[in-house]
Amino acid sequence: MADRFYTTDAFGPGEYVLTGPEAHHLTTVRRFAPGDCIVMFNGDGRDHPAEIVSVGKRDVVLNVLAPVAANRELPFPLVVGSALPKGDRADFLIEKLTELGATRFVPLVTARAVVRPKATVVEKFQRAVIEASKQCGRNVLMHVDPPHEWAAFVARTDLPATCLVLHTGPDLSPARAAGGCAIAVGPEGGFAPEEIALALAHGWTAASLGPRVLRVETAALAAAALVAARA
Repeated sequence: MADRFYTTDAFGPGEYVLTGPEAHHLTTVRRFAPGDCIVMFNGDGRDHPAEIVSVGKRDVVLNVLAPVAANRELPFPLVVGSALPKGDRADFLIEKLTELGATRFVPLVTARAVVRPKATVVEKFQRAVIEASKQCGRNVLMHVDPPHEWAAFVARTDLPATCLVLHTGPDLSPARAAGGCAIAVGPEGGFAPEEIALALAHGWTAASLGPRVLRVETAALAAAALVAARA
């Protein structure tokens, strides 16, 4: 796969001037030169092959070729709402959910959460989504929502029909879903009983990933992988 660079601009075949951090990365970090070929993407679902025409100090002139259809998305929505793990583990979670094809991520504020996400995580995580999309070939970015309180998240009416809240317990069925799915993952201490009850009252199903207690990012990625594997 050719080296990929992201822009928010809409463009078609012809000359395009790339500026900003991506231009700096292309020229200063990667040291591409005129005549080299890359792929641009802007979230429209297509690859945009391009040839470098000239390289300046602050911009790169490209000759963008005809777009190429390249569908690397799941055929259904996969929404993951999760409490945030500590430190760099949150960035790892976003990176891997992007690779697995999740369509939306919602940072959750729960009763036992150790990390209380602020609105600023949206921009931070969206940058991580872009970098992961460059690597894995996705042309549609995973959307990152602002942090949601638990009660607001489970009451949302725009989620897929199948909604699973991950929990532990001997009487829970394994986490399974075919098609569109929303998955809720609690903090290290799990969801509080009243939070599980609230989710069930809104039509969610409590499901398990097995008898072992998993870290936040392990549980979220394992559940997302199970759903994505059924695509």
